[in-house]
Amino acid sequence: MPVQEDFIEQAAPFRAELIAHCYRMLGSVHDAEDLVQETYLRGWRGYPAFEERAALRTWLYRIATTACLRALENRARRVLPSGLGAGSADPDATLDGDTGVYPWLEPLPDALTPETVVVARESVRLAVMTAMQELPARQRAVLILRDVVQLSAAEVAELLETTPAAVNSALQRARAHLAELAPADAIAEPDDTARRVLLDRYCAAFENADLGALTELLATDVRLEMPPVPIWFTGRDAVTRFLAKRAFAEPGTIMLIPTAANGQPAIADYRRGADGILHAHAIHVITTGTGGVTAITVFLEPTLFAAFGMPPTR
Repeated sequence: MPVQEDFIEQAAPFRAELIAHCYRMLGSVHDAEDLVQETYLRGWRGYPAFEERAALRTWLYRIATTACLRALENRARRVLPSGLGAGSADPDATLDGDTGVYPWLEPLPDALTPETVVVARESVRLAVMTAMQELPARQRAVLILRDVVQLSAAEVAELLETTPAAVNSALQRARAHLAELAPADAIAEPDDTARRVLLDRYCAAFENADLGALTELLATDVRLEMPPVPIWFTGRDAVTRFLAKRAFAEPGTIMLIPTAANGQPAIADYRRGADGILHAHAIHVITTGTGGVTAITVFLEPTLFAAFGMPPTR
């Protein structure tokens, strides 16, 4: 078998986990897919000189991490609206200001998160991803490579061309900083049955414009964010008043399809246009807690549907 064909066969099984890795580094599924494509191109070109001094997986992580660090050199961190200022209680607030100013965090479909280890799946939760974006790029890389990818300090040191002592020091700083920023007591996601019930009730409430049914699902301190809209809402009263006035529509004009993103329940939201066709509108990622739904993050970006394997229209 030709060398490059052998590379394609040997490297293919690592594609999904490399996308998840680049997503953790960059906060964008689109950028992650682009850099994994670049990683495979570089790997394909360099494979004839690859002498298996390291495992192929580790070699691919080296290429991908280097590409991510290079990409992050001149980029601002990705954020969610709640990281920009206080929430609003005004359902009439203007929503179209400064929508293109910030680089926004994007959701990652669960289908692109192949790891089954708990720490790996928790590392893509929106709250953790937001906190990780605060870390310096190399600290972020060390944290992900050690705690998620499970490489040894020696392997990470070789990959980043530094020393094991420097890796351990960066890891300690990254863990301490993340502990300050990320929730200390993460709430476990509902089991499969409870998740299906939650999503069915959530979908029915939106599709039927049933504010009472939706209100029953929400915690008192629920948060609503809608990137790229910088304004966000906090508290059940403010959230429900905004949804009733600005997001609900006539029954029959909305179709919601359950999915999953960032290890959390999620919804693909289609809206019927003037042409009578249902068009991709938004991806809702739902965060749950003991009091019900504690956060709804609505990503108003129809191009995300392709990453979820969903069509732009129905």
